[in-house]
Amino acid sequence: MTAITPPGDFGDGAGGEIRDTPLSQALSERYLAYALSTIVSRSLPDVRDGLKPVHRRLLYAMRLLKLDPAAGFKKCARVVGDVMGKYHPHGDQAIYDALVRLAQGFSVRYPLIDGQGNFGNIDGDNPAAMRYTESRLTEIASALLDGIDEDTVDFRQTYDGEEEEPIVLPANFPNLLANGATGIAVGMATNIPPHNVGELCDALTHLIKFPNATFDKLCDFIPGPDFPTGGVLVEDRATVVEAYKTGRGAFRLRAKWQIEDLGRGQYEIVVTEIPYQIQKAKLIERIADLIIAKKLPILQDIRDESTEEVRIVLEPKNRAVDAETLMEHLFRETDLEIRFNMNMNVLDASNTPGVMSLREVLQAFLDHRHKVLIRRKNFRLEKIERRLEILGGLLIAFLNLDEVIKIIREEDDPKAVMMKRFDLTEVQANAILDMRLRQLRKLEEMEIRRENDELGRERSAIKKLLKDEDARWKTISDEIAETKKAFGQKTEIGARRTEISGPPTAVIVPLEAMVEKEPITVVLSEKGWIRALKGHVEPETEVKFKEGDSLKFLIHGQTTDKFLIFATNGRFYTVAGDKLPGGRGHGEPIRLMVDIPNGHDPISLAVFETGKKYIVASDKGRGFIVPSDDLMAQTKNGKQVLNVGTGEEAAAICDVMDGADAVAVVGENRKLLIFPIDELPEMGRGKGVILQRYNKGGLLDVTTMRTAEGLTWKSGGTRTETEFQQWVGKRAQAGLNVPKGFPRSGRFS
Repeated sequence: MTAITPPGDFGDGAGGEIRDTPLSQALSERYLAYALSTIVSRSLPDVRDGLKPVHRRLLYAMRLLKLDPAAGFKKCARVVGDVMGKYHPHGDQAIYDALVRLAQGFSVRYPLIDGQGNFGNIDGDNPAAMRYTESRLTEIASALLDGIDEDTVDFRQTYDGEEEEPIVLPANFPNLLANGATGIAVGMATNIPPHNVGELCDALTHLIKFPNATFDKLCDFIPGPDFPTGGVLVEDRATVVEAYKTGRGAFRLRAKWQIEDLGRGQYEIVVTEIPYQIQKAKLIERIADLIIAKKLPILQDIRDESTEEVRIVLEPKNRAVDAETLMEHLFRETDLEIRFNMNMNVLDASNTPGVMSLREVLQAFLDHRHKVLIRRKNFRLEKIERRLEILGGLLIAFLNLDEVIKIIREEDDPKAVMMKRFDLTEVQANAILDMRLRQLRKLEEMEIRRENDELGRERSAIKKLLKDEDARWKTISDEIAETKKAFGQKTEIGARRTEISGPPTAVIVPLEAMVEKEPITVVLSEKGWIRALKGHVEPETEVKFKEGDSLKFLIHGQTTDKFLIFATNGRFYTVAGDKLPGGRGHGEPIRLMVDIPNGHDPISLAVFETGKKYIVASDKGRGFIVPSDDLMAQTKNGKQVLNVGTGEEAAAICDVMDGADAVAVVGENRKLLIFPIDELPEMGRGKGVILQRYNKGGLLDVTTMRTAEGLTWKSGGTRTETEFQQWVGKRAQAGLNVPKGFPRSGRFS
């Protein structure tokens, strides 16, 4: 428990109250107040005008400064000063940053502020200081403010109570979806992509006629976002419809590129549009890093030839490089492709935050325009009534002109006399008394009668409109049509920039596209240390090891190769050639790269080749044939291929040579058995069948052979035994003693 004392009450209790409140309650109350303030007054846009308070205050302050599109520019420092001093009690830099963003054509689809000077660029460079830049409103901002002086929206007092500011703008422009919004509040966020205003107008018009229009139909009008920096939207229609239906989703956006032919088979790739909110300089830096790190060997160079238009030139390694493959890899590795996560979390008309669907957002805008129309017409009606009252009095004066002049000349209180004599209101009497002598001519009387008739007809039309809801929606449709005419697809600013495309076709990026292909020699020591020496080192070359260690396997390959390790636990492990440690030191323990359990060791190391076949066998004499395509492991845990029981281990592996028709097996008892290869099953995983039986010991080695060529083994040199018929038998027999000259190691190689 803690005592909470109201601010300013530090005395003996006089003038204040001390309450005992649990700390958790006090904190929750204050945090809730902070959270609500952040959500409502800072981070989330209003669904009606699509603006946050700082943006709304900027536009309103600029209007009061008379910074209309046709007027001259004023220093941004002047605008920021007015906004900060009158409406927005926050830092000047935060206000200036908001102003700058509204003027950046690469940040907002339809800029609300026309900037003069350095307002930053797509490379991420900062704008000039506010004392150097100037600004004014755009035509679109004027549309948002149109009618604000006609009682179309409510006003509230500013933070200091000295001024008034609008709660929302009349918004004769669907700004929320047209320009999008982004913001992070407490416990919630918003991220709305920009859209094409012409397409929005079409959808709004359709929604007026069919309030329950399906999302699929709305997406016929709005096929997806329209980003200011263009690009290509690569998302299937079902995903787009679902995102608009729920108010949440993600859109994949890619850079736009083309091939430029240089002649003689040479070409280069030119990127002309990059994804939204991606800084061009950092994007180019990332691609350059890939080239330097040799992770993109099929790309020779990258150049930035951009002016006001984006032009990033990609130079392939040679003319044999496939452009689709190159770009697919860049899409995966860089921000040439992004995912724009949409979250249409906004404040509704009652200032309540919530995620809205596309239809709800469009309907909220229409409802706001409907209220604005009613309030504007009522305001105009009141003005007409007031003017008609004055005109009525003036017409009475003209009908009784001589008598009115006489009253004014002779009476001490002409106003009261006229009000009583002609049954005038005080407003009418004042209007008569305020008339100038030159207005007493006949022409002026005719002008007053004409104005009176016109206002009478306008009053009747307005009253009729206010009674007819269908007529009001027709008026709103006409306003939307005018917006489309001014900013739609046929205008320079309204033409769609983001290309709509379906999902990209799957392009397989080969490993060679990501890794520089270089020859290496992989060395694995007896104690399990692995490394990759540059080039193809001959087996006779002396390779240094740690004290007490020695060579176990040495194999030639390429950095683009995958290497298969077969261990005594019957599992295959895969390591990439480009991921192996260099050969300057002693390498790294293989157990740090793959999870070979303690008590088990590698028994083979080979380059992975698709389409090959291997025979795997355990020390108990069981085995089978397995295709190489079934041996590739995707994780460090490896892939179990040969199932071994308790006290059993994998003992041998050999590749099945082309045209092999027999299998030769030798045991620790130095007995050899040859049998047809057809007797071995082919499978992806299992325990296998018995290859050879033993009274003591187990299987030592296995190989394949072509019976027409004989059995070959290595012992100092290569020796071939052509008279091998005595060792030929059936699978699972014991076999006979090995022939003379067979290696003492008991292995074929």
